[in-house]
Parts: sequence; C-alpha cells; structure tokens
Amino acid sequence: MTRRQLLTGLASLAVATVVFILPFLFVLINAAKTPAEASQPSFAWPSEWHLWSNLVEVVQVRDYALLLAYFNSIVITVGAMTLLVIFAAMVGYVLQRRPTRFSKFVEFTALAGLMIPPAVVPTIWVLQQVNLFKTIHGMILIQVAYGLSFCILLFRAFISSIPRDLDEAAIVDGATPLQVFFRVILPLLKPVTLTVIVVQSITIFNDFTHPLYYLPGAENITVQLTLYNFQSQFTSQLNLLFMNILLITIPPLLVFVFFNRQIVAGMTSGAVKG
Repeated sequence: MTRRQLLTGLASLAVATVVFILPFLFVLINAAKTPAEASQPSFAWPSEWHLWSNLVEVVQVRDYALLLAYFNSIVITVGAMTLLVIFAAMVGYVLQRRPTRFSKFVEFTALAGLMIPPAVVPTIWVLQQVNLFKTIHGMILIQVAYGLSFCILLFRAFISSIPRDLDEAAIVDGATPLQVFFRVILPLLKPVTLTVIVVQSITIFNDFTHPLYYLPGAENITVQLTLYNFQSQFTSQLNLLFMNILLITIPPLLVFVFFNRQIVAGMTSGAVKG
C-alpha cells in the first residue's frame, strides 16, 4: 500500500466517523441523560446513566404507542416490499424481453415517476373516493406507487445481463410465460431483489411525510410519527426524544450494516454484465 492510498483510506475513515458515528454517539449520550441535562444537548458525559429507565418510559408512553407503531411500520414495509418485488420484476422482465411501442410509454412513465414530485391533495382525494384513506392497506399501495419506478429500472438493468437462451430453452421445453418468469428468471434475480428489499424497506420504514399525510389517526401511528410524543409547542422531553430516535434508528442501521455488500452488488451487476 502506497502512502497516497494510506492517506486516502485514513481520510475516508475520518469522514465516515464524522458523518455516521458521531451523530449516533451524540444521540446515545443524550438518550442516557436526565431531562435537565438533556435540555441542552451536547457531547458531555451524563452524570448518571438513565439509559434503561428512559427506554422503559419511551416504550410505555401513551399505552405502549411505540410497540403499535413498530407493528404498523412492519406491516406496511413487508406488504409494500412484497408487491414491489413482484410487480417491478414482472414489468422489468417484460420491458427487457418484449419491447413494443407500449413499452416505450411504460418506460417514460417510470422515468416520470422518478422526476415528478407527488401531488398530495389529489392523492388524498383519490384515496377518499376508494375508501383507502386512513387505512394501512391504502398506505401500502402509496408506498408501492412511490417506489415502483426505481425498482422497475433496477430490475430491468439486471435482467439485461441474463442470457435470452434460458428463456428460449424453457419455452422449447413447454413452459408457459409465467413459468418462464417464476421458475427460470425470478430465482436468478436474487442479488437485485435483495438490493431492492434492503434499500426500499429502509426507505419505507423511515418514511415520515407519507404516513403524516395519508395515515392520520392514533391507531395508525408509525415509528417516525412517535417523535411527536416528546416534542410539542410548549413542552420538550429531549432525553426521551433522543431515546425514541435511538430505538427507531437501530433496526435500519443493522440492516444496512449487514447487507451493505449485497446492496452494492445488486446495484452494479446489471451495469457490469450488461
């Protein structure tokens, strides 16, 4: 390793420490403080550690609202990811293997979905007309609609790296189009499927604005909306707020740490092989 490479590595490590580790350490320290000490957040060490008592209080507040929020967020994430993987993979396969004039329109729509910001008020009106406003399954469909464009383009890029000979061999053996997709193509999409699941699940789980707009109601609370439990116009419980942030940050952080290599592999496979 040359001196230049060593310096570059140390600089990257320093930047990563500042960007990722220090904020997490800041939240952890202030989550263990008393309300008086946390009223002025800093990196100062707490005089007494109240990590466990603050954790218990955060979980118990408002009749265990955090546990309900975790349940709702997990249901939304799992439901949306299931539909996203199936629909995006099928659309990406059709666009790559059977290009037509109509597929050009679908490609344009997918790109438009990435560039055009969502219209909140018309979306709420549509949800109200079909009786999906303030419902978990309505929120699942919203997350699918907002994430579908990115997933379609990702699946299509990866499918371009799969030889067409596999499709033709399966058809010669008598397989139907659905059998070709589910038995031949879909098992080969594991790297990009894992990438989509990790990236989109973190995005959906951490989503704040969409549940705020489309899923009002105490019974529909999600993990990000629990931050309102400790921050209002007149009162602030910053030690509990930091503990709440810590609890809703750890799961996505663990997913990203353990699946980081798979994310990179899935994002680059189509570009490298195509």
